[in-house]
This record gives sequence, structure tokens and C-alpha cells, in this order.
Amino acid sequence: MWKVSVAALLIPALAAAEVVCSLGGNPAAYKPSADQRPTADAMDLAHRMSDVITPLCSPRCPEIPILRNTTAANVMLIFSPGEAKVVYNPQFFQNIYDNFGDGAIIAVLAHEFGHALDEVNPDKFGRGGTPELRADAWAGCALARAKLTKVALNEALTALSKYPAPSHPDWSVRLNALKLGFTQCGSDAAKLK
Repeated sequence: MWKVSVAALLIPALAAAEVVCSLGGNPAAYKPSADQRPTADAMDLAHRMSDVITPLCSPRCPEIPILRNTTAANVMLIFSPGEAKVVYNPQFFQNIYDNFGDGAIIAVLAHEFGHALDEVNPDKFGRGGTPELRADAWAGCALARAKLTKVALNEALTALSKYPAPSHPDWSVRLNALKLGFTQCGSDAAKLK
């Protein structure tokens, strides 16, 4: 199992697994017994995301397994007693890649990992806003540090806008959170539309 090194995660005490975030789909259909090792392509993109995020949370970066599962609701962050994991549906990743490219997968993964990063570094983007908006700020930060082309950046934003979790606020509010992370991590928010 590959872990994204993005130290031990401070996870709230839970009696059972809890889906923290799911970008669309039906999280209730998820069967943990169907978890599998991620594909090489997904691992490569997760490594790219990790490489840009890890310096921001060091030395308390969580190590989070990434797994593929055909029963997963698109992509999900799951906290279980003592651990966290990101699980993606391979068809969802293939569709995102085919329609929006590498940057979109980096953005989606960064949003999910952003929830966990916010647990270990809650002051990075302020304590205001919802957990979803703080995860979006982490995703914006990852996009800034990934130094994507303008086209790849726009595709990443389009993908994020098309797959909101039910608890996500309106896109204009989310875009402001992405811009916050983008600028705080060294890029010009004007690049985000």
C-alpha cells in the first residue's frame, strides 16, 4: 500500500469509519474489502501532489494511504479509528484524466488530503470557514506550487467545480478559498478564473 507522505495524523477518536469528504457519488455503496493498490499513474500523480504539499506541513505531515476501489464514490477521504485513507474509483479518475488532465487529479487529491492537512495545521489558512473551504485552500496551495500551465490550471478548476461534495458551498465561495491558498503559496490569484 502506498502512503502519501503529506508522522502521525491526529485523528479524532472514532468508533467506526467515517467518510469525511466525498466528491459526488454514493459513499454508502463503498465496500472497504474491495480496496486495492492504486495504479501506477495514480501513484505518480499523488507523488506530484505530495511533493508540493509536504514542505508546507513538515514536520507533522500525515502519511495517508491512497487506494483504488470500484465501489468508492468518486474520491473519498475516510477517517477510521487511528488512521485515514483516500480511496478513489478508477473509472472516476479515468474520466477526470480524459476530460481535464493531470492537473485535475492533482487538484482533487489535494482537496481530499487538504482535510487531513487541516487537522495537523489548522492555522495555515485561518480557522474561519468550513472544513470544505479550508480543504479548497489547501488544494489552491497545491495548484500554485505545482506550477501547472494556464490550460492545466483551468482544467483543474473546472474539474473541482463539476464534482462538489453535497456539503460544498457555492462555487464562487469555493473559488475564493482556492484563491486564498493559491496566493498564500506564492502565486497570483488572477491566474484563477
